[in-house]
Amino acid sequence: MLQFPFHSELEADCYLDDLYEIDCKSGKPFLKSMGLELLDISPVRSTIRVNQPVISSCQDRTTTEGIFSIPESLPFYFSYDYNYFFGVGCNSLALMSSVDHDNTVLGACFSVCNQRNKTEDGKYCYNGIECCQSGFPSNLKRLNITATSSSLQQDCNYAFLVDLDTYDENFNSSKDVQNWKQVPVALDWRIPNTSYDKLALSKSSTFGSTFYCDTDVNGLVRCYCNRGYEGNPYLPEGCQDLDECKRPDICKSNMDCQNEAGSYTCVPIKKLKIFGIILYISASMGVLFLVSGASWLSIVIRRRMKRKEKNFKRNGGLLLQQQLNSLDGSVDRCKIFNSNELEKATDHFNVNRVVGQGGQGTVYKGMLPDGRIVAVKKSKVVGKAKLEEFINEVVILSQINHRNVVKLLGCCLETEVPLLVYEFISNGTLFHYLHHQNEEIPFTWDVRLRIATEVAEALSYLHSAAYLPIYHRDIKSTNILLDEKYRAKIADFGASKSIAIGQTHISTKVLGTFGYLDPEYYSSSQFTEKSDVYSFGVVLVELLTGQKPVLSTMGRREKKFGNIFCCCYGGESFI
Repeated sequence: MLQFPFHSELEADCYLDDLYEIDCKSGKPFLKSMGLELLDISPVRSTIRVNQPVISSCQDRTTTEGIFSIPESLPFYFSYDYNYFFGVGCNSLALMSSVDHDNTVLGACFSVCNQRNKTEDGKYCYNGIECCQSGFPSNLKRLNITATSSSLQQDCNYAFLVDLDTYDENFNSSKDVQNWKQVPVALDWRIPNTSYDKLALSKSSTFGSTFYCDTDVNGLVRCYCNRGYEGNPYLPEGCQDLDECKRPDICKSNMDCQNEAGSYTCVPIKKLKIFGIILYISASMGVLFLVSGASWLSIVIRRRMKRKEKNFKRNGGLLLQQQLNSLDGSVDRCKIFNSNELEKATDHFNVNRVVGQGGQGTVYKGMLPDGRIVAVKKSKVVGKAKLEEFINEVVILSQINHRNVVKLLGCCLETEVPLLVYEFISNGTLFHYLHHQNEEIPFTWDVRLRIATEVAEALSYLHSAAYLPIYHRDIKSTNILLDEKYRAKIADFGASKSIAIGQTHISTKVLGTFGYLDPEYYSSSQFTEKSDVYSFGVVLVELLTGQKPVLSTMGRREKKFGNIFCCCYGGESFI
């Protein structure tokens, strides 16, 4: 049975309008407004899933493309939260661009093949080795996907947008994609604000107390049940109270759970009641009570300990503890926050507290009980690779104390995805000020020169003055933040690596950002401090010219000053 606002020809008396009509006559459900087969509907996530083709390139030095478009009149978008853009193949570029005349790059990633990382069964797929992934902007309705082969080879290359759950369940190696012709893609659905007004008038006087709605830039509305409620928020009385007292161990053993609207309360059991129970059981059961009581208490304690241990291990707690304990006392710099503190600080991660979004996740502005303003980074996806990035970022930042590097205040391991807590940097990214300048705040040459000097000093500290030399590995203008006095601070150490004193390079899978990536590192997989300096050189050219590292020009040719920039460092020059 379909849920409102969707309907079929058999449910014509219960729907919002024809935009959500489902045709089931052919034996398969089709969304009539788009002519696409409907795989499933999720009222909780406000998404539907439909199939989209996989773009492939199977000829040497050729490009295959596909345009995916949702009509502007329809209240659907490619889901920012539940999709990812993937590329699979050897020496290939997966590119997502706008369909408009300027062909703006929306997302891109490289995938290369390194024989040292391939096995006979091909079951390893590293980030950048045989496959790669990228995020993309929100509220996206039209896009162009291309798969480009950059060298002579016989294998095919693939590029596709896919629902994350489907990808996690079906992808085991790069060979799997050879049999994929189409993949499920998640679409966000919303309702027009005019329809929202009609619904509001039809609801009871408690309208708004059990759910909340947000409106996007196009005036479309999406609604959710409030915390402590569940159901369909688009129906009258659709969000019903969730009885938390049905959950085991919701309160301590000496407390009673009392359910409330949208919440619950744990209250002490009356002493007279406890005394009567104890007296009755003692008189009738005697020693058996003591034995069974001790056994029950032991089971409860063991269950709670196992639950805490499971959460701690799942979020990488053991690895984090091991890494921090090896830093000769640096563990004291990292506070472990509990989830309640950070939920209160961010108003339960309210969308109005969002200050930044990207491929790695979402950043919220919060205030701690002592009045400090902080930035809370919440990862977008949970997986082994993301947990390793999280642990790596905590360990790296625990070793750093520099005025031009964002300060890590602590982390939280109790939530579904790990959280990082930083000092709050109020004026956004250097990228924003370079390419979306505000006339009220002139970005003068003196300011640009000072920012360049501050970033250079921070890099010098990371390479030469830190407890152990640190390679950042993703220097770019979006990872340089500006505080209230427009002083530069380097951020995002998820890809960084510490090295032993005297070590000149690290051999690693290729990571970085298109346009800022050192060509020597890309070709050799050997990252040196000069690779960071190369990326800094690209940022320096950005500061001097005000141009983006990747510029779209006429046709499909691209101008990449980040890939032709010459830089001198330590008496040597490289391109």
